[in-house]
Amino acid sequence: MALTSYISDQIWLCTYPIRLAGTKFEARMTTIRLASGLVMLHSPCHITASIAEEISAIGSVGHIVVPGNFHHLHASSAQIAFPGASTWICPGIERKRPDLKYDGILGDVAPADWAGEIDQVLVQGTRLMREVAMYHRASQTLILVDLIENFTDATPNTGGALKLWFKYVLRMWGKPGPAPEYRMGWNDRNSLAMSLRRILAWDFRKIVLSHGDLIDQDAHGVAAAAWSKILGFDDLSAREA
Repeated sequence: MALTSYISDQIWLCTYPIRLAGTKFEARMTTIRLASGLVMLHSPCHITASIAEEISAIGSVGHIVVPGNFHHLHASSAQIAFPGASTWICPGIERKRPDLKYDGILGDVAPADWAGEIDQVLVQGTRLMREVAMYHRASQTLILVDLIENFTDATPNTGGALKLWFKYVLRMWGKPGPAPEYRMGWNDRNSLAMSLRRILAWDFRKIVLSHGDLIDQDAHGVAAAAWSKILGFDDLSAREA
């Protein structure tokens, strides 16, 4: 594992392996340097000594963000590596991980520590999944974990079982869309659609996501199409919205 620059002097990424229900694929940590010089770790990977050294070269870690209820496994290792950082969690993590100490629960309003730099929306309306979407204004980058997954033939380090599942069962191979757990857990589509419309109001040009290929072309159209069934329009009108 190693950090790679995504937006010069602002955003770095690190992919790491995941095994889940017999499948293997990768997840992605996003590292952001704020205007204050402090660093935010978004959906942290397991923090090894070498990764900690790379991160520390960027700046002092001030914030550890646990943005979704399926993205908490390595938060503790980040806290151990950077004990002076504040930890912010998605609602529900406090029940799922009562052992995890935290400083604040994320919602629709950004904390003062990054208000004006990063906007956020708490995505509601699902039983199984919760997520706080973030928008990095300076680079016009939308940062997600599970609201969009984007597995294709070009995606590295994906096992055959995952390809079989996504290509022939879910029909999501090469078609960006919400994680399967979202589809299984919609219970209030109106609330979910309201959250997604707030995200689509942002002027993002790129999407960093946890699983699959980054989206650097027609990002706004891709997101609208990925969420079209929830929003109630077809793919064509989504891309024209």
